Amino acid sequence: MDNEIQLISDGDGLAVIGNPTAADRFLVSEGLPSKDLGLQRLGSALSAGAAAAQAGSEIAANSGRWVQLTKESAQLVDKFGLMPSKTPGVSHAMVGQPGSIKSWLQITKGSAVTNPAILAGAAGIMAQLAMQQSIKEITDYLATIDEKVDDVLRAQKDAVLARMIGVGFVIEEAMTIREQRGRVDEVTWSKVQGAPASIAETQAYALRQLDALAEKLERKTTIGDLARAAKEAESKGREWLAVLARCFQLQDAIAVLELDRVLDASPGELDGHRLGLKAARQNRLDLISRCTERLMARMDAAAGTANTKVLLHPMDSPAVVQSSNHVSIAIVDFHGRLGIERARESSEARRWAEAAKEARDKALETGADGLGAARRLGNETLGRAKWATGKLSSRIAERALRRRGDDEERDEED
Repeated sequence: MDNEIQLISDGDGLAVIGNPTAADRFLVSEGLPSKDLGLQRLGSALSAGAAAAQAGSEIAANSGRWVQLTKESAQLVDKFGLMPSKTPGVSHAMVGQPGSIKSWLQITKGSAVTNPAILAGAAGIMAQLAMQQSIKEITDYLATIDEKVDDVLRAQKDAVLARMIGVGFVIEEAMTIREQRGRVDEVTWSKVQGAPASIAETQAYALRQLDALAEKLERKTTIGDLARAAKEAESKGREWLAVLARCFQLQDAIAVLELDRVLDASPGELDGHRLGLKAARQNRLDLISRCTERLMARMDAAAGTANTKVLLHPMDSPAVVQSSNHVSIAIVDFHGRLGIERARESSEARRWAEAAKEARDKALETGADGLGAARRLGNETLGRAKWATGKLSSRIAERALRRRGDDEERDEED
């Protein structure tokens, strides 16, 4: 029916499938930006068998739009009561405008668009679009940091990082070919098959470097050494976050190419491969999250130690706190770009996000005077301590002189 559409969600995005006019009307009514789902790509892949032929004719009669799942678009899942389908991790619902009713309502009668082949294929394409959106966000992130990842990588002499530079060029070339041809053939896939091993090796290397920074902070005992270690963590940590972001970006690109290849060569295995890639991606997010949170915890501990010793170290203590704030802000920003906050939403992550935002806002308000104010506070505190100590010494001296004078007077009387 022209006034009915299918809503499909995989937890990361929302697909709107149906008559092109109806789909556009629905998206406008809900105020949601969208992009083409590329549903027609399933037509050539689902060409064998009667069921697939039926799916192909349904695809030709419908179009699809994809919406990134945000707070606003996620409300539609609850609003229209999307229900789990036989395709794991995918929920769906039919909505329409029956009769003269203007608002969109859930309808319970079946529809050909719920064909399992279409659901599985649409879920695979939705996974690709979500990862492509992640690739774009990481590209934007790398463009905003002080040292772009390529500059960081080229500055390293380690062969592991050097190999990843070459792998990045090959993957970008494969993605360009995919955009031009609309598919990934055997020749294109053969170029990137060995890439995941090199990327994983580089990711492990970067994680070890971040762990080393955290361990160095843990070993330092004096404030001076702690200040130097915190400063190194601030500068080096940002670089290794950039390397990790680049690794994650390339891994998402490989996954996009993989799904295309499976869709082209073994469409019946698409859904299983999609689920496998999703689980592997979550494992990488968890690993990165644990490592970066360890570094934040060490920086937090260092800042706590520095705060207790500002009286005796008015210069180094504020510097440690400032480095800790900078590292926390950088990691929270990094987490947001990779979607770690959305994936975990732990109380610890929220605490860090709030703390980093507060520190960032305060830094914007105070500007460069922030550290100077902290130093002045330390100097003033130390000055007051010296004044108090000097005054106490003077009183002791005065009492000693008085006592001595009294003793001399008694001696004279005797």
